[in-house]
Amino acid sequence: MSPTAGSESGSGASPKPRRGRPGGDRRRRPRRWMRQVDEFSAGGLVLDMAGDVPRGALIGRTDRQGRLLWSLPKGHIEAGETAEQAAVREVEEETGIAGRIVGELGTIDFWFVADGRRIHKTVRHFLMLRTGGELSDADVEVDEVAWVPLPEIRAQLAYPDERGLVDTAGRLLADSA
Repeated sequence: MSPTAGSESGSGASPKPRRGRPGGDRRRRPRRWMRQVDEFSAGGLVLDMAGDVPRGALIGRTDRQGRLLWSLPKGHIEAGETAEQAAVREVEEETGIAGRIVGELGTIDFWFVADGRRIHKTVRHFLMLRTGGELSDADVEVDEVAWVPLPEIRAQLAYPDERGLVDTAGRLLADSA
């Protein structure tokens, strides 16, 4: 007697799932290698020193879960542009505020995946003082902008690495006073 289709012993019993793999007999998908890309950006903290307490311009972007996350303005360094030039341009594009660099706050780098690529992003941040402009959320990449008193900025920022940059800004201001 020949075995029945789908049967191991010819008894008509269903085959048993393989052990050792969750979900039975699922085959492992081959890993696709993602292209790695290095990206460079610049931005920073622009402060308005008029008034009793310095205020910094922050940008808010809505994440995929609908949460508004506050961060420092930043963006890509264009061809032929220095990090300092990009920082001044990006801060003005994203906040409406023109600034003058007074010091470097530091560099943050991180990894993320987008468009099937593994991206290593390096962002240089600068401390700037406001030279003009009006706060505006006209940039399509920004949902909200706000002046936040310097002592409250750290608590407002969504990303821990950027909070450390605000500490550096405080030290730079104290050293220049």
